[in-house]
Amino acid sequence: MKKSVAIIMGGYSSEKDISIQSGNVVFKNLDKEKYDVYRVYILKDKWVYVDENNNEHPINVQDFTTTVNGYKIKFDCVFNAIHGHPGEDGTILAYFQLLNIPHTSAPFYQMAVTFNKRDTLSFLRAYDIAMANSVYLNKGDYIHESDILKKVGLPCFVKPNRGGSSFGVSKVYKTEELKLAIEKAFKEDNQILIEQFLDGIEISVGVIEFKGKIKVLPTTEIVSENDFFDFDAKYLGKSQEITPARISAQQQKNVNNAAEKIYKSLNLSGLSRADFIIVSDIPYFIEMNMVPGITTESILPKQAREAGISLQELFGATIEAAIAK
Repeated sequence: MKKSVAIIMGGYSSEKDISIQSGNVVFKNLDKEKYDVYRVYILKDKWVYVDENNNEHPINVQDFTTTVNGYKIKFDCVFNAIHGHPGEDGTILAYFQLLNIPHTSAPFYQMAVTFNKRDTLSFLRAYDIAMANSVYLNKGDYIHESDILKKVGLPCFVKPNRGGSSFGVSKVYKTEELKLAIEKAFKEDNQILIEQFLDGIEISVGVIEFKGKIKVLPTTEIVSENDFFDFDAKYLGKSQEITPARISAQQQKNVNNAAEKIYKSLNLSGLSRADFIIVSDIPYFIEMNMVPGITTESILPKQAREAGISLQELFGATIEAAIAK
């Protein structure tokens, strides 16, 4: 008997449209001989199952079911493709845990921690993971520009503490640019992070659960045409994403060890992608993506293909691992 899988997509953040693209890639690539697949849009104004004729069927939030032509559909598993709130920050996953519905992401607590860049960095310091100097601000805090720049220097990055797809991120070169960058970041989140610029090789590496084992995927080197790996570079082709990365054997070994150590230390599961900057042979951890992009332009699908794993295999194995738990 085929399992019923709800692919949740959309969400409440600026990443809504990217999430819908990711969700539709999952929908296209899941094995329809093995799964009954449903696209479920989680939006601020509605939760709906959208059928292949684009008809909308409301989701009953009491038990996360939907009814079509008088038939009640229950889901055996939820594939989480929501970037940002409420998918990537764990909010909706706590709801699924209460309903005892398996999902493809890590437990809600781990998702909440990794979505918060400051908390992730704080946690990993105990495990001797290299990282850039940083300053954390809440909205309303008095801004001591000289103290901030004394710690992080120039240039530096200003970014929302909880966000993705580079929304609200700025690279600051001059002291007088800092205030505007902070204001921009606060439009996306009421917590922000200001980080030291590291001059090195930007790389990203996927770590996944695959057939009962933790697997580190081939590393991708990112060469942006823009000043940094911003939204246009990520999604509009304004970058080179070279897989496997052009790094030395020692650098590759160090990256693989760091990526696997982070995954295990945080007690993660499901799909993930960790970003690093390599300076000399040391990989400096930047951030963790626990609902990584899986659009046609995204990094993780390219890494899976390089590892000989098709998207059908990748998504199917992720669902089976979730159900097995």
